[in-house]
Parts: sequence; C-alpha cells; structure tokens
Amino acid sequence: MADKKPYVLVSVFKEDAKEQDVAQAAGKIATIIDDWNAKGNMIWSGSFDDNKTAMSVIEGDQATAEGFFNTYNDACKSFLSSYMYQWDAMPLLSLLGQKQAAQ
Repeated sequence: MADKKPYVLVSVFKEDAKEQDVAQAAGKIATIIDDWNAKGNMIWSGSFDDNKTAMSVIEGDQATAEGFFNTYNDACKSFLSSYMYQWDAMPLLSLLGQKQAAQ
C-alpha cells in the first residue's frame, strides 16, 4: 500500500474571473469533492478573509493526490490559479483522518 501523506491545495481567484464561469463549474466541483469523499478520502477546506484565496488539505498517495488536483484544476482553471504542495508539517492530520474514519 502506498504511503498516504497530506497535500495542501491553494487556490486564488484570477483577476479576470467571471461569475458565470464560477457558477458553471460549481456542480462539477461538488461532484469532484463528493467522489473523493465517497472513496473514503478526507478533505478539509476553507477560505481566507481576503475572499480571494482558499486552502484545502487532502490526504493520499502521490498519484491519487495528483489525480485529484488535476481533475480539480481542470474544472477551475478558467477562474482560479491553483497549486498543490506535499505537506510534511502536519502528520497529525493522518491521525485525525484515521480516527474520523473509524467512527
């Protein structure tokens, strides 16, 4: 079994983002997240106070995390600039995710 690690996705609205692009992508984004959760994967996300930037934390092996990011980025690239980083600083997330899955 591949090692699961936390990954951070940071997304920032582009200056030329159009509301209709965001609205059109909303359903696709919800499906991407629902599919991720249905597979037993965790995702924690939230926006920052600037109303332009959001951060999500996912956990998975590298290939799975990259697949999620690529699917998400394809759905949002017309209005978001998104980046993914592997995050070694938060091993606690693995423990919390395991506890949540056990409940």
